[in-house]
Amino acid sequence: MKRIIFILIVVSVFSNVLNAQVLDGIYVKEHVPARKPIPYYHLREADVSWSKTVWRILDLKEKQNHPLYYPLIPTDDRLSLVALMASGIENEGAVVYDPDDQFNEFGVELTSEAVKINMGAELDSSEVENMITGEYEMKYETREITWSDITRILMKEEWVFDKQRAKMEVRIIGLCPVRRYNKGEGELEEGEEVVLTPKKLFWAYFPSFRNLFAKQEVFNPNNDAERRTFDDIFFKRKFASHIYRVTNVYENRRIETYKKGEDLLLEAERIKDFLFKFEHDLWEF
Repeated sequence: MKRIIFILIVVSVFSNVLNAQVLDGIYVKEHVPARKPIPYYHLREADVSWSKTVWRILDLKEKQNHPLYYPLIPTDDRLSLVALMASGIENEGAVVYDPDDQFNEFGVELTSEAVKINMGAELDSSEVENMITGEYEMKYETREITWSDITRILMKEEWVFDKQRAKMEVRIIGLCPVRRYNKGEGELEEGEEVVLTPKKLFWAYFPSFRNLFAKQEVFNPNNDAERRTFDDIFFKRKFASHIYRVTNVYENRRIETYKKGEDLLLEAERIKDFLFKFEHDLWEF
Protein backbone atom coordinates (compact mmCIF):
# COMPACT_ATOMS: atom_id res chain seq x y z
CA MET A 1 0.00 0.00 0.00
CA LYS A 2 2.85 2.38 0.90
CA ARG A 3 4.55 1.58 -2.41
CA ILE A 4 1.40 2.46 -4.34
CA ILE A 5 1.06 5.77 -2.48
CA PHE A 6 4.73 6.58 -3.14
CA ILE A 7 4.33 5.84 -6.86
CA LEU A 8 1.26 8.08 -7.06
CA ILE A 9 3.14 10.95 -5.35
CA VAL A 10 6.10 10.60 -7.74
CA VAL A 11 3.79 10.54 -10.78
CA SER A 12 1.95 13.62 -9.48
CA VAL A 13 5.21 15.55 -8.96
CA PHE A 14 6.53 14.72 -12.42
CA SER A 15 3.16 15.63 -13.96
CA ASN A 16 3.25 19.05 -12.28
CA VAL A 17 6.82 19.64 -13.45
CA LEU A 18 5.94 18.78 -17.04
CA ASN A 19 2.86 21.01 -16.99
CA ALA A 20 4.67 23.95 -15.37
CA GLN A 21 5.72 26.85 -17.60
CA VAL A 22 9.39 27.63 -18.04
CA LEU A 23 10.32 30.77 -16.07
CA ASP A 24 13.20 32.76 -17.52
CA GLY A 25 14.36 33.98 -14.13
CA ILE A 26 13.73 33.23 -10.46
CA TYR A 27 10.54 35.22 -9.93
CA VAL A 28 7.55 36.49 -11.88
CA LYS A 29 7.71 40.20 -12.73
CA GLU A 30 4.39 41.66 -11.65
CA HIS A 31 5.22 45.24 -10.69
CA VAL A 32 5.90 46.95 -14.04
CA PRO A 33 3.05 45.33 -16.07
CA ALA A 34 0.59 46.63 -13.47
CA ARG A 35 2.03 50.14 -13.33
CA LYS A 36 -0.09 53.20 -14.04
CA PRO A 37 1.21 56.67 -14.96
CA ILE A 38 1.70 59.17 -12.16
CA PRO A 39 -1.36 61.45 -12.33
CA TYR A 40 -0.89 65.13 -13.09
CA TYR A 41 -2.00 67.77 -10.63
CA HIS A 42 -5.20 69.44 -11.85
CA LEU A 43 -4.57 72.90 -13.28
CA ARG A 44 -7.15 75.63 -13.76
CA GLU A 45 -6.65 78.45 -16.24
CA ALA A 46 -7.17 80.94 -13.41
CA ASP A 47 -4.20 79.44 -11.53
CA VAL A 48 -1.73 79.79 -14.43
CA SER A 49 -0.16 83.23 -14.23
CA TRP A 50 2.62 82.58 -16.78
CA SER A 51 3.37 79.98 -19.45
CA LYS A 52 5.84 79.33 -22.25
CA THR A 53 5.84 76.66 -24.97
CA VAL A 54 9.24 75.12 -25.69
CA TRP A 55 10.46 72.67 -28.32
CA ARG A 56 13.46 70.42 -27.62
CA ILE A 57 15.64 67.92 -29.50
CA LEU A 58 16.61 64.65 -27.81
CA ASP A 59 19.67 63.17 -29.49
CA LEU A 60 19.31 59.42 -28.88
CA LYS A 61 23.01 58.87 -29.54
CA GLU A 62 23.89 60.77 -26.35
CA LYS A 63 24.84 58.46 -23.50
CA GLN A 64 22.09 59.64 -21.15
CA ASN A 65 19.48 58.91 -23.83
CA HIS A 66 20.69 55.37 -24.64
CA PRO A 67 17.84 53.78 -22.60
CA LEU A 68 15.44 55.41 -25.08
CA TYR A 69 17.42 54.29 -28.16
CA TYR A 70 18.28 50.68 -27.29
CA PRO A 71 17.61 47.81 -27.83
CA LEU A 72 17.57 48.00 -31.63
CA ILE A 73 16.33 44.38 -31.59
CA PRO A 74 13.72 43.40 -28.93
CA THR A 75 15.66 41.86 -26.04
CA ASP A 76 14.37 40.38 -22.76
CA ASP A 77 10.90 41.90 -23.24
CA ARG A 78 12.52 45.33 -23.71
CA LEU A 79 11.76 47.67 -26.60
CA SER A 80 13.19 51.00 -27.68
CA LEU A 81 10.96 54.03 -27.26
CA VAL A 82 10.07 54.35 -30.95
CA ALA A 83 9.52 50.59 -31.34
CA LEU A 84 7.10 50.71 -28.39
CA MET A 85 5.25 53.66 -29.94
CA ALA A 86 5.04 51.82 -33.29
CA SER A 87 3.65 48.76 -31.50
CA GLY A 88 1.02 50.92 -29.79
CA ILE A 89 -0.01 52.45 -33.12
CA GLU A 90 -0.33 49.09 -34.88
CA ASN A 91 -1.70 46.86 -32.11
CA GLU A 92 -3.50 49.15 -29.67
CA GLY A 93 -4.97 51.78 -31.97
CA ALA A 94 -2.92 54.69 -30.63
CA VAL A 95 -3.58 57.84 -32.65
CA VAL A 96 -0.73 59.91 -34.15
CA TYR A 97 -0.69 62.99 -36.35
CA ASP A 98 0.83 64.30 -39.56
CA PRO A 99 4.26 65.85 -38.82
CA ASP A 100 4.14 68.06 -41.93
CA ASP A 101 1.11 70.08 -40.84
CA GLN A 102 2.45 73.64 -40.66
CA PHE A 103 -0.31 75.01 -38.45
CA ASN A 104 -0.93 72.33 -35.82
CA GLU A 105 1.14 69.37 -34.64
CA PHE A 106 -2.06 67.52 -33.71
CA GLY A 107 -4.38 68.41 -36.58
CA VAL A 108 -4.41 65.65 -39.23
CA GLU A 109 -4.43 62.01 -38.12
CA LEU A 110 -2.12 59.46 -39.74
CA THR A 111 -3.02 55.84 -40.50
CA SER A 112 -0.79 53.01 -39.34
CA GLU A 113 0.09 52.30 -42.99
CA ALA A 114 1.28 55.89 -43.47
CA VAL A 115 3.38 55.60 -40.31
CA LYS A 116 5.05 52.44 -41.64
CA ILE A 117 5.88 54.17 -44.91
CA ASN A 118 7.39 57.12 -43.04
CA MET A 119 9.47 54.70 -40.99
CA GLY A 120 10.86 53.04 -44.11
CA ALA A 121 8.65 49.96 -44.44
CA GLU A 122 7.90 50.63 -48.12
CA LEU A 123 7.27 48.21 -50.97
CA ASP A 124 10.29 47.37 -53.11
CA SER A 125 9.72 46.03 -56.62
CA SER A 126 12.19 44.02 -58.68
CA GLU A 127 12.13 41.82 -61.74
CA VAL A 128 12.78 38.15 -61.02
CA GLU A 129 13.16 35.41 -63.59
CA ASN A 130 10.56 32.65 -63.38
CA MET A 131 12.53 29.38 -63.38
CA ILE A 132 9.64 27.52 -65.01
CA THR A 133 8.54 29.86 -67.80
CA GLY A 134 11.82 31.74 -68.19
CA GLU A 135 9.97 35.07 -68.18
CA TYR A 136 10.70 37.99 -65.86
CA GLU A 137 8.01 38.80 -63.32
CA MET A 138 7.61 41.66 -60.86
CA LYS A 139 8.28 40.72 -57.25
CA TYR A 140 7.19 42.95 -54.39
CA GLU A 141 8.74 42.90 -50.92
CA THR A 142 8.27 45.12 -47.89
CA ARG A 143 11.41 46.71 -46.51
CA GLU A 144 12.22 46.10 -42.88
CA ILE A 145 12.27 49.09 -40.54
CA THR A 146 15.81 50.07 -39.60
CA TRP A 147 15.43 51.24 -36.01
CA SER A 148 19.02 52.52 -35.87
CA ASP A 149 18.08 55.25 -38.40
CA ILE A 150 15.73 56.90 -35.88
CA THR A 151 18.24 58.92 -33.89
CA ARG A 152 16.31 61.98 -32.70
CA ILE A 153 13.09 62.84 -30.88
CA LEU A 154 11.47 66.26 -31.09
CA MET A 155 9.62 67.21 -27.93
CA LYS A 156 6.98 69.88 -27.41
CA GLU A 157 6.37 70.94 -23.82
CA GLU A 158 4.76 73.73 -21.86
CA TRP A 159 6.19 75.45 -18.81
CA VAL A 160 3.62 77.04 -16.49
CA PHE A 161 3.74 78.84 -13.17
CA ASP A 162 0.93 77.72 -10.88
CA LYS A 163 0.26 80.63 -8.53
CA GLN A 164 -2.05 78.47 -6.40
CA ARG A 165 0.89 76.27 -5.39
CA ALA A 166 3.60 78.87 -6.15
CA LYS A 167 5.37 76.33 -8.30
CA MET A 168 6.82 76.11 -11.78
CA GLU A 169 5.72 72.96 -13.62
CA VAL A 170 6.52 71.47 -17.01
CA ARG A 171 4.33 69.09 -18.97
CA ILE A 172 5.21 67.30 -22.17
CA ILE A 173 2.66 67.81 -24.94
CA GLY A 174 4.00 65.73 -27.81
CA LEU A 175 6.84 63.62 -29.20
CA CYS A 176 8.01 63.39 -32.81
CA PRO A 177 10.61 60.76 -33.86
CA VAL A 178 13.02 61.81 -36.62
CA ARG A 179 14.54 59.32 -39.05
CA ARG A 180 17.81 59.96 -40.86
CA TYR A 181 18.29 57.88 -43.97
CA ASN A 182 20.12 57.76 -47.30
CA LYS A 183 18.00 58.52 -50.34
CA GLY A 184 17.87 55.66 -52.82
CA GLU A 185 19.14 55.99 -56.37
CA GLY A 186 15.64 56.49 -57.71
CA GLU A 187 14.94 59.30 -55.22
CA LEU A 188 18.01 61.38 -56.06
CA GLU A 189 17.68 64.28 -58.44
CA GLU A 190 20.28 64.92 -61.12
CA GLY A 191 23.49 66.23 -59.57
CA GLU A 192 22.27 65.65 -56.00
CA GLU A 193 24.78 64.09 -53.60
CA VAL A 194 23.96 61.18 -51.30
CA VAL A 195 23.47 62.69 -47.83
CA LEU A 196 21.67 61.75 -44.65
CA THR A 197 18.17 63.22 -44.93
CA PRO A 198 16.07 63.90 -41.79
CA LYS A 199 12.40 62.98 -41.95
CA LYS A 200 9.80 63.56 -39.24
CA LEU A 201 7.72 60.40 -38.78
CA PHE A 202 4.67 61.49 -36.76
CA TRP A 203 3.57 63.62 -33.83
CA ALA A 204 2.31 61.63 -30.84
CA TYR A 205 0.14 63.30 -28.20
CA PHE A 206 2.13 62.44 -25.07
CA PRO A 207 -0.73 62.10 -22.51
CA SER A 208 -2.44 59.46 -24.69
CA PHE A 209 0.76 57.34 -24.70
CA ARG A 210 1.46 57.53 -20.95
CA ASN A 211 -0.40 54.30 -20.13
CA LEU A 212 1.72 52.49 -22.71
CA PHE A 213 4.95 54.05 -21.43
CA ALA A 214 4.16 53.21 -17.80
CA LYS A 215 4.00 49.47 -18.53
CA GLN A 216 7.33 49.13 -20.35
CA GLU A 217 10.50 48.84 -18.31
CA VAL A 218 13.74 50.58 -19.24
CA PHE A 219 17.18 49.11 -18.68
CA ASN A 220 18.95 50.17 -15.48
CA PRO A 221 22.74 49.67 -15.83
CA ASN A 222 23.19 49.47 -12.05
CA ASN A 223 20.39 47.16 -10.94
CA ASP A 224 18.23 44.75 -12.95
CA ALA A 225 15.75 44.50 -10.07
CA GLU A 226 15.05 48.25 -10.07
CA ARG A 227 14.06 49.27 -13.55
CA ARG A 228 12.26 52.47 -14.39
CA THR A 229 9.61 52.82 -17.05
CA PHE A 230 9.53 55.22 -19.99
CA ASP A 231 6.95 57.26 -18.09
CA ASP A 232 9.40 57.57 -15.18
CA ILE A 233 12.14 58.74 -17.54
CA PHE A 234 10.01 61.60 -18.87
CA PHE A 235 8.23 62.47 -15.62
CA LYS A 236 11.54 62.70 -13.70
CA ARG A 237 13.34 64.42 -16.62
CA LYS A 238 16.04 61.73 -16.88
CA PHE A 239 17.07 62.65 -20.41
CA ALA A 240 19.45 65.00 -22.20
CA SER A 241 18.14 67.61 -24.64
CA HIS A 242 18.65 71.08 -26.03
CA ILE A 243 16.13 73.80 -26.92
CA TYR A 244 15.71 74.66 -30.58
CA ARG A 245 12.52 76.74 -30.53
CA VAL A 246 10.25 78.75 -28.21
CA THR A 247 7.07 80.68 -28.80
CA ASN A 248 7.86 84.12 -30.22
CA VAL A 249 6.27 86.90 -32.23
CA TYR A 250 8.15 85.90 -35.40
CA GLU A 251 5.87 82.95 -36.21
CA ASN A 252 7.58 80.83 -33.55
CA ARG A 253 10.76 80.76 -35.62
CA ARG A 254 13.55 78.32 -34.77
CA ILE A 255 16.75 79.54 -33.11
CA GLU A 256 18.82 78.36 -36.08
CA THR A 257 17.14 80.95 -38.32
CA TYR A 258 18.73 83.87 -36.47
CA LYS A 259 21.72 82.33 -34.66
CA LYS A 260 24.55 80.24 -36.05
CA GLY A 261 27.35 78.11 -34.66
CA GLU A 262 28.36 78.84 -31.09
CA ASP A 263 25.79 81.64 -30.80
CA LEU A 264 23.03 79.10 -31.43
CA LEU A 265 24.15 77.00 -28.46
CA LEU A 266 24.51 80.08 -26.27
CA GLU A 267 20.98 81.21 -27.14
CA ALA A 268 19.60 77.77 -26.24
CA GLU A 269 21.44 77.91 -22.91
CA ARG A 270 20.13 81.43 -22.28
CA ILE A 271 16.53 80.26 -22.68
CA LYS A 272 17.20 77.24 -20.48
CA ASP A 273 18.73 79.45 -17.78
CA PHE A 274 15.76 81.84 -17.98
CA LEU A 275 13.29 78.99 -17.35
CA PHE A 276 15.40 77.76 -14.45
CA LYS A 277 15.66 81.15 -12.74
CA PHE A 278 12.12 82.40 -13.41
CA GLU A 279 10.57 80.68 -10.39
CA HIS A 280 13.38 81.76 -8.05
CA ASP A 281 13.11 85.39 -9.10
CA LEU A 282 9.47 85.52 -8.01
CA TRP A 283 10.41 84.97 -4.36
CA GLU A 284 11.46 87.75 -2.01
CA PHE A 285 13.56 87.24 1.10
